[in-house]
Amino acid sequence: QVQLVESGGGLVQAGDSLRLSCAASASGYAMGWFRQAPGKEREFVAAISWSGGDIYYADSVKGRFTISIDMEKNTVYLQMNSLKPEDTAVYYCSAPRSTTLRIRTYEYVYWGQGTQVTVSS
Repeated sequence: QVQLVESGGGLVQAGDSLRLSCAASASGYAMGWFRQAPGKEREFVAAISWSGGDIYYADSVKGRFTISIDMEKNTVYLQMNSLKPEDTAVYYCSAPRSTTLRIRTYEYVYWGQGTQVTVSS
């Protein structure tokens, strides 16, 4: 079992930046970020392999968000720049049972509690 704890959410204005962090209780897992807006399904945002060598982004955040991993700290980050109101959602950190990158929600088995990101216009 892997525990994941997110932090860093908040209320910002459009165009601002936020950095989310997710601390994992174990090492050796690829990591991903997902988000869920009210009334919508949970959607993939970004993923990274355990080594950090493979990264993948959803088209909606490409060029604005950056995912990174600190293997020594077992922590994954999501730097979010140029935030838009449509980025408003609960953001979840997640991990599959794999060291290699995954992008499908069903491949992820460990989930954090989520952190709220609200972007005002």
